[in-house]
Amino acid sequence: MKRLLFAIALLNLLPLEALAETPEEKGLAIAVEADKRDLGWQDSKASMRMILRNRQGETSERQIRTRTLEVEGDGDKSLTIFDHPADVKNTAFLSYTHAIKPDDQWLYLPALKRVKRIASANKSGPFVGSEFAYEDISSQEVKKYSYKWLRDEVFDGQDAFVIERIPQYKHSGYTKQHAWIDKEHYRTLKVDYYDRKGALLKTLVLSDYKQYLGKYWRAHKMEMQNHLNGKSTTLTWSDYEFRNGFTDRDFDRNTLKRIK
Repeated sequence: MKRLLFAIALLNLLPLEALAETPEEKGLAIAVEADKRDLGWQDSKASMRMILRNRQGETSERQIRTRTLEVEGDGDKSLTIFDHPADVKNTAFLSYTHAIKPDDQWLYLPALKRVKRIASANKSGPFVGSEFAYEDISSQEVKKYSYKWLRDEVFDGQDAFVIERIPQYKHSGYTKQHAWIDKEHYRTLKVDYYDRKGALLKTLVLSDYKQYLGKYWRAHKMEMQNHLNGKSTTLTWSDYEFRNGFTDRDFDRNTLKRIK
């Protein structure tokens, strides 16, 4: 008993830093908390406007609809439908994302009335010609990365954690990512992406957050800047609706042939 009391007294005398979690533990805890706060939304649909800008500032636009199904214990299922321009109208992309193993992906080409399976081992490929890679837009399961807290910092007037994420899945286009997570709501505010040589490749800034169902936050503007080629892509989201009653049947391959 004397030894136990002595140990407790010693702990009380130690500085708080000596009892604190490691940067790796803190980074993981932040990721787990952010994930926990975004569980239970079930499904959603939204409209998205994609603006592509080249180095000279010239732009092109795409109009897209998305549907997403939350999957417990795995990555989400998503359906992306193109409405504009006319040459890609009714083209549809179906994806079952996974944390570590390659995603399952299919593309429907209306001109051929054919569903084509896509080899998806490489998650680093560009999403429909944009500066977003497939791995950037897929659901972000905690086990996709290892984590490390780097520092606390104010970003865009908000107190934020800055954490490092190291991809744990094969074929990632990145060696690491640095993410700014706001301390109040655990929303992602900014992400720096480092290429396979360790150089800063891209920066994503997320803004215009709105809350749904009294709990779930969604960024209505996402700006991705490629520092190497000078190109950028802006995604503007609207018309979010949650809990539409979607099921797995709304995300099977036959759904692609019924796109309207």
